[in-house]
Amino acid sequence: MRRREFLYTGLAVTALEAQTAPISRDPEYYHGWPTLAKRRDGELLVVYSGGREAHVCPFGRVELMRSRDGGRTWSWPEVLWDSPIDDRDAGVLETPSGALLVTTFTSLAYEATLKAASGWAPEKLARWRAADLRTTPEQRRALLDTWMLRSTDGGMTWSAPYRVPVNSPHGPTTLADGRLLYAGKQLWQAGQKVGVCESSDDGKTWRWLSDIPARPGDSTTQYHELHAVEADGRIVVHIRNENPQSRGETLQTESKDGGRTWTTPHTIGVWGLPSHLLRLRDGRLLMSYGYRRAPFGNQARISSDRGATWSDPIVISDDGAGGDLGYPSTVELEGREFLTVWYESLKGSAHAVLRQARWSL
Repeated sequence: MRRREFLYTGLAVTALEAQTAPISRDPEYYHGWPTLAKRRDGELLVVYSGGREAHVCPFGRVELMRSRDGGRTWSWPEVLWDSPIDDRDAGVLETPSGALLVTTFTSLAYEATLKAASGWAPEKLARWRAADLRTTPEQRRALLDTWMLRSTDGGMTWSAPYRVPVNSPHGPTTLADGRLLYAGKQLWQAGQKVGVCESSDDGKTWRWLSDIPARPGDSTTQYHELHAVEADGRIVVHIRNENPQSRGETLQTESKDGGRTWTTPHTIGVWGLPSHLLRLRDGRLLMSYGYRRAPFGNQARISSDRGATWSDPIVISDDGAGGDLGYPSTVELEGREFLTVWYESLKGSAHAVLRQARWSL
């Protein structure tokens, strides 16, 4: 174990890095873009895109694993949805009623890869072409959307997927007034609006609440992969920024009126993305994000003032083989311990695994 210390507003913040470990099963598959959540009874859930051949392919499906011992052991994956096209990033939330919501989006990006296929092994080309034959072009385009699944029995059974207005990798969040807030982006509609939706019926239906404005010189079409958290009446949203101005940095916007209006997005001095936000038991905020520069890995930062300022980075992992990694999400365990899960392509492997780290402050 290695110990690093960082100074933040006069306080020593210590990250005790545990040995990281893969947790995904089925090593012949590529696993991507997970979200970790802790239920009120202590059970941990991780959802992700599994069953894949590569970062882009026609085989992605939404899978779930469970842990009842704080992440020390994980169940065999359960397939929640496997549409005939690519099912990608998965988010998960337990609502105040105990219902579970899982989010995902479908993609046809693999069509361009298949069209340009050259030098592939005959077996691979046959698989991809056979996957394409499961649907007509019209059926594939009808499946292209942003989706949610809902369970009211702890994930034993799930609703049919239903359309929701936006997507983001880690899904919606719960507000103190009982509403659910989903900060995200329209992926397949003209204009690709960026903003927040709300649900007042436990995630069954959603309505558009407000747009998030663009920073001067930016286009919101280059804002991606949002996530929200509430802290003492203030809602903080983080945004993956791909505009030329501070590209690759996390932008932040805030709302003081329940999500109806938002400040102009601004930089917070964090290169890395996308961000997962968590409110800790003591009221502080924690952001986890992928770091796709050498040394490749994942980092976290703490805010003690509702997101006004953020600490120096806390290194969760720094041994990545390259930039195909990240999308970390974190839960708070007992005491001062945390568990973070992310995806990562390992050196010498064509596939990505899910990895986790237990660490403490």
